[in-house]
Amino acid sequence: MEELDRSRAFAKDVKRIVVKVGTGVVTGKSGRLALGRLGALCEQLAELNSDGFEVILVSSGAVGLGRQRLRYRQLVNSSFADLQKPQSELDGKACAGVGQSSLMAYYETMFDQLDVTAAQLLVNDSSFRDKEFRKQLNETVQSMLDLRVIPIFNENDAISTRRAPYQDSSGIFWDNDSLAALLGLELKADLLIILSDVEGLYTGPPSDPDSKLIHTFIKEKHQDEITFGDKSRLGRGGMTAKVKAAVNAAYAGIPVIITSGYSAENIDKVLRGLRVGTLFHQDARLWAPVTDSNARDMAVAARESSRKLQALSSEDRKQILYGVADALEANEKTIRDENELDVAAAQEAGLEESLVARLVMTPAKIMSLAASVRKLADMEDPIGRVLKKTEVADGLVLEKTSSPLGVLLIVFESRPDALVQIASLAIRSGNGLLLKGGKEARRSNAILHKVITDAIPETVGGKLIGLVTSREEIPDLLKLDDVIDLVIPRGSNKLVSQIKNTTKIPVLGHADGICHVYIDKACNLDMAKRIVSDAKLDYPAACNAMETLLVHKDLEQNAVLNELIFALQSNGVTLYGGPRASAILNIPEARSFKHEYCSKSCTVEVVDDVHGAIDHIHGHGSAHTDCIVTEDPEVAELFLRQVDSAAVFHNASTRFSDGFRFGLGAEVGISTGRIHARGPVGVEGLLTTRWIMRGNGQVVNGDNGIAYTHQDIPIQA
Repeated sequence: MEELDRSRAFAKDVKRIVVKVGTGVVTGKSGRLALGRLGALCEQLAELNSDGFEVILVSSGAVGLGRQRLRYRQLVNSSFADLQKPQSELDGKACAGVGQSSLMAYYETMFDQLDVTAAQLLVNDSSFRDKEFRKQLNETVQSMLDLRVIPIFNENDAISTRRAPYQDSSGIFWDNDSLAALLGLELKADLLIILSDVEGLYTGPPSDPDSKLIHTFIKEKHQDEITFGDKSRLGRGGMTAKVKAAVNAAYAGIPVIITSGYSAENIDKVLRGLRVGTLFHQDARLWAPVTDSNARDMAVAARESSRKLQALSSEDRKQILYGVADALEANEKTIRDENELDVAAAQEAGLEESLVARLVMTPAKIMSLAASVRKLADMEDPIGRVLKKTEVADGLVLEKTSSPLGVLLIVFESRPDALVQIASLAIRSGNGLLLKGGKEARRSNAILHKVITDAIPETVGGKLIGLVTSREEIPDLLKLDDVIDLVIPRGSNKLVSQIKNTTKIPVLGHADGICHVYIDKACNLDMAKRIVSDAKLDYPAACNAMETLLVHKDLEQNAVLNELIFALQSNGVTLYGGPRASAILNIPEARSFKHEYCSKSCTVEVVDDVHGAIDHIHGHGSAHTDCIVTEDPEVAELFLRQVDSAAVFHNASTRFSDGFRFGLGAEVGISTGRIHARGPVGVEGLLTTRWIMRGNGQVVNGDNGIAYTHQDIPIQA
């Protein structure tokens, strides 16, 4: 299945389409009409016409067709002696005149078989200099489209005043590619599709196996990199002309796709937003990096920019975050347009509903992200805070201060909102950042990265935050232990394990989010139902969602267990049981207590008491977040003291285990490790310490003549 492309953002609103078909598509290698391809093209256009699209066709092929017919006629009328003489080149204008009527006759015959009416419109370059002509052209075409007629345009080469169009290209248009672009602009088309004899624009000759198809043309990147070959074998243009026409149209506001006319379904695929051909769009640079850089270059640039960021005042760093929040709100529509493409692609790929839900960027979510960024900006500046102050000796003062870690590499799951949280935390903590998001959110991540880095002033530079776009770059980044200071993977157990096993860089994170809720016999039933429902259903795909429900054995007798089960099942939760629960409740037995569902499913098990719950959590949990629901304060304290997890709650949903909800502003991830940071990791988890000493000429000299005092000095607020 082809991948949905960003072209879907405009394809869904397309009404008027200009389709340009090249000579290489209309005719075969012999110069004869390619009846199969032409028939398939007419069928596509007829279907579009029937579906309510306004279709305008620009067709090359007249010169090639006329040349073939005249050569055949010349051959028939020549004697044997004539054939021995060198054959003179046929006049191109004569070929155009002969071929145009033949070409149009074929179109009319084919469209007539499809119950579609077509009309021929021949134009010259000079005609467009006349305002009245252009006005009449618009009125005529509009009238035809209202009548469901397909206008077929061609340059009237038979009476063209230009002898060498490539040398004399100073006119309004100079071939059918530029004519198609001109008509697209003049007739206010929504989309221009240029059908060629190749799949699109390549990095080199299409026949070269090392050449790669360029899916999105970025003018700033590709215009100086691409080397074009010769012009078309039959027409006057070639890929050079097509690209020039496409760029002119795209940057004037009309999206353009260059794709193969050999595939019968390509027009339909373009309109469905599938990734075919090469897209030209005025916003193309929003969707991909303009320049390529290797892993080390990105990491070094991030470190250099982070040092510039640290040199700014606290107020200046705060203003950067305010700018990021404003930019998120100002670009809400653009962000949602790109996000809709990711969501549509995920749905077409058949991803689970819970995973698709992770992708969605609603207006409310964007507003919430902006609010969290502002809250982070308003927090106390974390950089350079004096944590401890000591008089080492008379006149010799030592300070322990907070300091950025340096450069962070975050590999995160398919949640585009995570990119905003992580980037804002990096800015607040003065760290450089490299981001690699999931492929399912690549368009959302790209636009969010663009919006955020554009809000960073040039004094720091957008390279503070690098976006890694290819999975192949990750192994190279993981080797850079001399440049990258911390890796934070946010994803599956497999991902975390792979990263830990392939890098010398310290890794912070959690492998699984197997969170438990234990319902004690002394629970409040209404509270228990609320907490259990929220912990499982508020966001089933989150790492802090409940995956295992533990219930005291006495609750089976008083029907509390049944009410808890009903509360989950009535909301669509699929239940699996441990050995005891599956027998009591007649539900399928869980394959493992260590399974993280990330969906509307969970495991239920019955335990003897709080000690049984604690033992179960220690035996099968992931040390993420675990909760007890009870009205017995002694049982609650026992659970809180003995459960060895990063976050332990009493009478509160596990969903509260979150950096924003903890008041950290945002989180870069949740750590289940025991070194450095644990639980939701906010700004403080991205800091280390530095020692700053101030003296007045003291020397060690074998510790002779110096009296160490080691007195704590109060830290002034």
